[in-house]
This record gives sequence, C-alpha cells and structure tokens, in this order.
Amino acid sequence: MAAETNSTIALLYQVSRELASALDLKLVLQRMLFSAINNVGGERGSIIVLDDNGKAVESAIVYGNQVRESNTIQFKETVERGLAGWVIRNRQAALVTDTRSDERWLTRADDLRENSAGKSVLCVPLLAREALVGVLTLVHPTPNTYTQDNLELMQAIADQASLSVLNARLYAESQRQARVMTALAESAVNINASLRMDEVIERILQQTRQALQAETACLGLAYNASEVVFSASGLNANFWHGQRAGAGEGIAGRVLRDGRGVIAPRINGRMSLSSVEQAGGSTRALACAPIHAQGRVIGVLQAVNPINGAFDPDSLLVLTGLGSLAGSVIQNAQLFERLDSARRRYHDLFEDSIDPIVITDLHGRIQEANHQAVLFSGYSASQLRQLLIEQLHEVNFEKTGRSFENIQASALTYESALYDSQKNPLPAQVYARRVNFDEQESVQWILRDISERKDLDALREDLAAMIYHDLRSPLANILSSVEMLKTSIPASEQENAQPIFRIAQNSIDRIQRLVNSLLDINRLEQNHPVGEKQPVEPLRLLEEARQAALPGAEGRNQRLIISAPASLPPLSIDVDMIRRVLINLTENAIKYSPNNTEIELGASLQAGQIHFWVEDNGPGIAPGDRERIFEKFTRLKTKSRASGLGVGLAFCKLAIQGHGGKIWVEDKQPQGSRFVFDLPLEIK
Repeated sequence: MAAETNSTIALLYQVSRELASALDLKLVLQRMLFSAINNVGGERGSIIVLDDNGKAVESAIVYGNQVRESNTIQFKETVERGLAGWVIRNRQAALVTDTRSDERWLTRADDLRENSAGKSVLCVPLLAREALVGVLTLVHPTPNTYTQDNLELMQAIADQASLSVLNARLYAESQRQARVMTALAESAVNINASLRMDEVIERILQQTRQALQAETACLGLAYNASEVVFSASGLNANFWHGQRAGAGEGIAGRVLRDGRGVIAPRINGRMSLSSVEQAGGSTRALACAPIHAQGRVIGVLQAVNPINGAFDPDSLLVLTGLGSLAGSVIQNAQLFERLDSARRRYHDLFEDSIDPIVITDLHGRIQEANHQAVLFSGYSASQLRQLLIEQLHEVNFEKTGRSFENIQASALTYESALYDSQKNPLPAQVYARRVNFDEQESVQWILRDISERKDLDALREDLAAMIYHDLRSPLANILSSVEMLKTSIPASEQENAQPIFRIAQNSIDRIQRLVNSLLDINRLEQNHPVGEKQPVEPLRLLEEARQAALPGAEGRNQRLIISAPASLPPLSIDVDMIRRVLINLTENAIKYSPNNTEIELGASLQAGQIHFWVEDNGPGIAPGDRERIFEKFTRLKTKSRASGLGVGLAFCKLAIQGHGGKIWVEDKQPQGSRFVFDLPLEIK
C-alpha cells in the first residue's frame, strides 16, 4: 500500500513539474493528456477548457501518441448533451464502464466506423480554487477496462494539473488581450492619422486586414436605413467595391439590422449570404462587426478569408473594437468634410459677394476683408487688417452696443457712411451679425453701397417737391377757370353742362388731395404737428369719404356701404386729413376689387378709441408685405398692374400716427383685405 502511495506521489510530482514548465495553454493541455494516457491508460483523450462564464474557450485531442487538430466548436454538442456536459453541470467525476449502457455517452462517427461493441470512459472535472476550469476525458476501446482506482488516479492528476491549466488559460487570455489592445492601439494611431474620408476608409481597411490577417477587408456605410454600400481592400477588392446589401440581407445586412457582430468560421451551403458576400463562391470564412457612432449603427466592417485558414478566437473582439474606432473616426471625417465644405462655400460667397464684407473680432479689430471691400474702400487688404471697424464706417453704437453686445446671429441693420482711404463718405447700408470665423466668435459686417438708392430717393423727393409746389398755382387757376365757366353758361344750358362740370370738379378734387397728401407727408416726416383740430362725427366722415369715392365705384358697378352706429361720439381731429385717409383707403379698395362687388366702410367704439375699417374684395396682401406697403414709394406687384405713385398708404400711416393712432391691414374672409386704423377720442 505504501509503495502504491509513493508511486502516486511521484507521478503527481512528475506531472506537476511537466506542466509547471510551460505557460502555453495548448502545450499544457497536450502534456496533461499524454501524462493521463500514459499513466491511466486509454486509446484517446480530450480536454475542454472553460472560461469564468462556463464557455468553452480552448480544447485539445490526443489519439495514442498523436495530437489531432481541434476547436471548441466540435465539442459544442458534447458540452450541451454529452458526458462532458454532465460532469460540468454536476462538478463531479464520471466512470462509464460500458458506453452502450450509458445514455450520457453520445455515439460518434468513429464509433460507428469501428463498429465497436462499446468503450470504457473516464471523465473528471478540472477544479482550481473551487473554480471549474475544464473537463478531462479518457476513452479505452474495451468495455469494463477502467475501474474506480483509475478514476481516482485520473482525478488526482486532474486536481494536480488544474491550477496549471488555469494559469495557462489566464496567461493566454492576458496575451490575447495584450494582442487585442496592441492591435487596437496601433489601429487607432493609424486610422486617426487623417480626416479625409477616402483616406480614413482606406486606413480602416488596411488595419482590418492586418489585425485579422484576412485576404479581404470590406467596409459598408449605411447611406440610408435600408442598405449599405461597400468599399474594399485586398483580394477581389474590385468585386466588392461599390456593391450594395440591404438590411437583413446576408451576414452584413443582419449585423446592420441587429447591431451585433457575427463570425462564420466555415461557409457552407446552408448559410444565408448575400450575392456580394458569396464573391463568386470564393468566400470560405467571414467575420462581420457593426460600426457604431453615437449609439446607432452607421455601417459594418467585414474580414473575409483568414490567410492562415481560421480566425483567431479573439477575431470578433478585435473586429468589434475596430468597428467602434471606425465609427468615431468616420463620424469625425464626415463632420470635417461638412465643415470644410461649409467653409469653402462661405469663402466662395465671401470673395464673390458684390457687397463689401469685413470680419472683426468682438473688439472691432478687422480680421479679414473680401475683394469688394478692398475695391470699395480704396485700402489694401493688409491696410484694412490694421483698422478698427469704426475707422471704416460710422458705427451706430446705440444699435450695436459699445462692445457689440447687441449684435446677435440675426442681422442688425442701419444706414451709415463708409469712409474710403481718402476720407470721402460713401452712403452704406450696414448689416452686422455674429458668426464663427476660424473657430472664434466674430462679427460679420456687410457694407452695402446705397449711393444709387440715395440718388434715386433725392430724385423722388425733387419730383415730389416739384409736384406739390409747381402744381398748386396752375391747379388753383384751373379751379377758378371752371368756376367762371359755370357762371358764364346760360341758364338754359346749365342742366346739360352739369355732368361735365361734375367730372372736372371730381378730377380737380383728386389732384388737390394728392398734392395736399404730398405736402402732409413732407411736414409729418419732419415731425410737424397735424393741422387745426375740429370736432366731427365719425359717421359724417364715412359718408363724405363715400360720396367722394362714389363716382369711381359707380364706373365699376361697385356698391359702397357704411356700417356704423349713429351714436358714436365725435372726434377732435384734422378733419380734412382724416377724410383724405378714408378716401384714399376707399379708392384703393375700388381699384383692387372686382366689378360688381361690395366695399364696406365702417366704424365702432372700442376701448376709448374709434375703430375705423375699409374692407375690399381684392386679391389680399401677403403677410410679408403688410408692413412694407406703408413705406413711401412702395407698390406691390399684382396681376392688375394698378397705377399709382406709392405714396397714398405712406400718407395714411403718417396721418394716423400724427393723431396718436395706429393703422394696419388684416385678411378678410373668404377673400380680400381689411384696412384698419384706431383714433383716440382724446388726442393730445
């Protein structure tokens, strides 16, 4: 008995020495199997190594004195349903004296070929520090060969070797992690070396081929939610380049849809590949990982056909890491391209603009100026960069703020004078807004030349002055002449002549209203007060406006109606001025309304004010034009091409504001416009 014990101790010592001298996991497993077969006996043996989660990560098979090729995939069924799986789940050894009578033994193909009557099997767990690190199996071709003593010896060898297996596994994992980290670190350095999209993709493909030792690397970017478009490097790259795969189609499509990596170590006819992944039947193995960016899948990264015939166990981990790196770099490259494209567009617009543009910092120092600014100012570009913006034009600091704090992203505008290099003032319309220029918050100043507009405004003012100064005397003479003609016609002819005199009188009245309105515009723009105020009934004003505009309405078969209560309180106003406002609005309504329609003049009492309105049935006024139509010399483009100087509504606005009121325009349903103004009962 003592001799057997000493022999066992010596054996275990020998096993311990052999295994302790190696750290390579494959070598440790092979030595352990040879030792078990040589000392316990058997035809063949196998070891399956498990990780901390119970997943098979390595394996070894020995037949007699020969090592056979193995991989963990072929042990999958054994681990799930066979004897090894039972030992793993129960964490205890198993002795099978005859495999024919034990349902835990799965019949293998070689069993059928040998037509064996049965086998004897030992299967023991590898436990290190209470952790299950694997399972060891020995097979003898003769039933009832193994005994309980063999099982105990086998377990003793396993217990002695388990710690070595664990250490070798941990060493292999650390080496694998080091390789992964090294591959990813090197890839990160190389991939991030450029921000040009074509270079980025080429670098990603090169690093994928190198890290996974694959014949071909493919990168598919998702240009929409339904498909990816491939770029490729390596063998058959031309075949892959530009090909498309739909979401759910082939391995790439499934990875794009599900967001999880897949590795297919052997391609067989049962696998669902897209036509591009089949690559004309040349695809033998394929690994695919998603490319993530900001929580979404933007593409896939594939490695095709490992050069050494099989993917390493960490291939999917490396490919997934590369996919994560690729996502960040691709997104940065896309962002850079968009920014670069925007910068080029901005530069083109900046240089090609017909308006002078300068960029300043927030202290007003000029940083950049376009070609037009150089021509307009007479300074060179370098001279402009030595100036402050207030040296180039009169800054309206009331609008901009002393530190430009009032200038925001939306343009602030005002009129000013631009000074050229000879200090000559040039009229300019200034548009200032905040922009980001060369990654710094800046101010963009557009200095639009308005010399022609100012000349045109002066010409209009001169023309208006000529009209209302040079026409007044001839108009008074015409009125006097008409009155004299009326008195010189015999009484018998008076009735026939009345329509002619009425037409002449109406025309004279219209010209007088236009001249008076032009005079009033000039006075009111210079902030002169309105004329003498007199009390007047609102209903009377409406009726007088109606009578004045009635000839024009009758000519178009239009009806002018008044809608106002008789109890409205009187107003104290410049009666002639407000009457002309109502006449002007009514004549506009007649001009723009179709024939055979109705136009309403109305008034009501609202919150201490008299609320007047004139409703037409015309085409209406677009919301964007409702403020602009009250500007002087403004006329909207309409199909009717109605004539006019564009001063009537400008006069109306100035007249109402001069009385402390407000005027605006609204939509009228279902068609037309409603011009409205309010006048306070007590005008100061």
